[in-house]
Amino acid sequence: MRLPSFRRVSKTMAQLQDLVNNAVEPLPAIKDQSFGSHFDSFADRQVVLLGDGSHGTSEFYHARAEITKRFIEKHGYTMVAVEADWPDAEAIDRYVRLRPGPKAQIGGTAKGYEPFKRFPTWMWRNREMQDLVEWMRNRNQNLPPERRAGFYGLDLYSMGASVRAVIDYLDRVDPSAGKEARRRYGCLEPWVDDPTTYGLASLRGMENCESQVMEMLRDLLERRLQYAQHDVRDGEEYHSGEQNAYLVRDAEKYYKAMYYSSASSWTLRDTHMFETLHRLLEHRPRPAHKAIVWAHNSHVGDARYTSMGTRRNEINIGQLCRERLGPQNVAILGCGTHTGTVAAAHEWDEDMEVMSVRPSRDDSWEMLAHDTGIPRFLLDLRRDRIDPALRAALSAENRLERFIGVIYRPDTERISHYSQAFLHNQFDAYVWFDVTQAVRPLEVIQPATPLGKGETYPFGL
Repeated sequence: MRLPSFRRVSKTMAQLQDLVNNAVEPLPAIKDQSFGSHFDSFADRQVVLLGDGSHGTSEFYHARAEITKRFIEKHGYTMVAVEADWPDAEAIDRYVRLRPGPKAQIGGTAKGYEPFKRFPTWMWRNREMQDLVEWMRNRNQNLPPERRAGFYGLDLYSMGASVRAVIDYLDRVDPSAGKEARRRYGCLEPWVDDPTTYGLASLRGMENCESQVMEMLRDLLERRLQYAQHDVRDGEEYHSGEQNAYLVRDAEKYYKAMYYSSASSWTLRDTHMFETLHRLLEHRPRPAHKAIVWAHNSHVGDARYTSMGTRRNEINIGQLCRERLGPQNVAILGCGTHTGTVAAAHEWDEDMEVMSVRPSRDDSWEMLAHDTGIPRFLLDLRRDRIDPALRAALSAENRLERFIGVIYRPDTERISHYSQAFLHNQFDAYVWFDVTQAVRPLEVIQPATPLGKGETYPFGL
């Protein structure tokens, strides 16, 4: 146990540290071929959520990629669903599953389409993701279509792109419905380049497109059987049109909610992510069909056991998965680090920088992990696996957890990036990397993205 001499440690804290030290399983280097096998005991769940403590840490992305490869290769997982917009992720999905339509690579383009070009581009346009996408394509091309693993987006920031996708789909299968979609979605047209202004206009009583958006989705759902005749192989194109229509509906609500309740907007966003995941599971309901979710710790860690739920009344995708799919069908793994570097911005829309991560606070879960003296480990927190004495000791602790999003403000880190959490209830396991490095981005200069600054838990997650 590594405890610096200038820190005074109580007897209770020393006992907790000993319990943690005895419980952790040291991990090999991520590049070691055995790394992914250390997570095999979680592969019996229908959904495994893999969190990250920041959106700009290489080890978090690399580790999740190796776990994902292992679960696809050895355990029958066929979906990778990420905290990204549906249209961008679908271009990647067309590439990795060799589907018809406009494809794209993480590190290049096809037919002129560039995915993930809104701020923060480094969140998905990075070398670690590029390696995973190429691995998925190489594996899939040797398999029949029904066995290929897909890549999907769960987020809702693509209102404009999703409107265009629905219209393009209807133009192909039902031109008259395409014209009607243009008319109905025309209400949103002035706002699609900056949807936050739509929320402000709605708040001021200047515009409300909810009824038109709902009518569009309802018509699409009612004509499912008719449209399926144009998509006889696997229903993928109709399913994508449906998902985009749901996204427009939920985004319209979300941008209005941003201006009157941050808790409501967060819950709307995570509810959309869960419902998108659930529709994916229903769309491909093979007996062995299982999904891997990539999102920030603040999204995947059960919100009921953090300040998000206890103080802000927010709900997240991790909580919804446990509640609606059953905790026995879900595994939630979080990732954390003590110090190193991270790719982030100081403010929204500023360019990406490689910043130094401050050493974790003495009253944080991260410091407890750091004081094991083990550079990489897995801490299994499942009720049937954890030592009852450790669980009791963890329950008695009221400690902080660090959340770094796409914005990092080291000078105000306690207020900006720490929140109360009960780690053993928030996650089923915690994956630790003591010193980490910034993700390897494909570009540093960032585009202007009219998202606004509503997602501030803690900042821009």
